[in-house]
Amino acid sequence: MSPMSKVMAFFPASVGLLFLAAVTHALKNPSFLNVLLVPATLYLYPLLSYRIHDFFFPIREGKYNLSLSEYNAWWGGHQIQLIYYACPFLEAILRTVPGAFSLWLRAWGSSIGKDVYWTPNAEIDDRSLVKIGDGVVFGHKIEMISHVIAPKDGKLSLLSKAVVVGDKCFLGAGSRFGPGATIEAGTALPILSDIYINEVISPDHDLKYVHPRFGARDLKEKESSLRKSSPEVTC
Repeated sequence: MSPMSKVMAFFPASVGLLFLAAVTHALKNPSFLNVLLVPATLYLYPLLSYRIHDFFFPIREGKYNLSLSEYNAWWGGHQIQLIYYACPFLEAILRTVPGAFSLWLRAWGSSIGKDVYWTPNAEIDDRSLVKIGDGVVFGHKIEMISHVIAPKDGKLSLLSKAVVVGDKCFLGAGSRFGPGATIEAGTALPILSDIYINEVISPDHDLKYVHPRFGARDLKEKESSLRKSSPEVTC
């Protein structure tokens, strides 16, 4: 690990320290501007740091050896974003305001279309490596990870590649997307879909939700029988 990589590993701690300092300052010297410093440490400081970092060390798609002593841009960008993995509620708040989370991702370098619906628990791990089309609907607890790290020949190998979702797609709850996953326009994914590295899914896919007990084939039949056997509840 390079010296700069070791320095960047302290970035999440710097966010916490600045946040505590801003809170303390606002309490001792209450004013509108001092209060604004508190959310600025959580949102503006990481964002501006990332944009400056990306200017000098742009994150590129590709394969990398993290075991080398040279600095890796993805590692630095990952450390800057780490606060949002540790405290996911910070971005969940943005997703409750229409358009706010899309604007937030664009500021990080994402390509986000119009009229995208985000559920509060959607998770984007690499904010500059997602491309979302118009009118996409995100189900509950969607996770998009545009990188994968794995040991190979005694070294740590990194693959970094954008996740791409076309226009008018529906992403079922609990679905997960690996680096290079591509969902073509007009595709509807069932719940708990796992889209693997560099996998391309078209609208005529054969993906099905497999119930852990009922399976995929007889799921509707089982649900129908359960409804018939359940006692009626009257109020």
